[in-house]
Amino acid sequence: MVSHTERIECALDALRQECLKHYGERLRSIVVYGSVGRGVSRADSDIDILLVVDSLPDGRMARVREFEPVEKAFEATWGDRFPHVAAPELSPVFKTPAEVARGSLLFLDMIHDARVLHDRDGFFAAYLKALAERLEALGARRIPYRGSWYWDLKPDLKPGEVFEI
Repeated sequence: MVSHTERIECALDALRQECLKHYGERLRSIVVYGSVGRGVSRADSDIDILLVVDSLPDGRMARVREFEPVEKAFEATWGDRFPHVAAPELSPVFKTPAEVARGSLLFLDMIHDARVLHDRDGFFAAYLKALAERLEALGARRIPYRGSWYWDLKPDLKPGEVFEI
């Protein structure tokens, strides 16, 4: 019997292979985050992924349509390997390198919880390192709260003060 962890590892490998095939040289980074990135997923967990791709089409729906062949191939591979287990749902976020450079609150937790599956030229790892350094300079803290957490980005913030991450 194959464990949940083994199935997730197979899923991540298949996802990585399909993304490399589909996006080719345009693919910069594949990053898994959320419960799978933290290594605490359950059988009903989705797979949260960030795809950093050069020259993405404008608009979320156009990006989702471009991703559809990856999703179909992933589901087919899963079905071949695990015919009696439902495939995990993929929850992709698509960004260009320029969009990553502009930042996103989504990236805060990735400092601690991301698992990088592919990272051409270390692009996203370098971004996360710079973000972690900036948060450290601000004194930012990830504070546990009721089984989750929240960020205090600048604990010494003064009224009217403006800061950038």
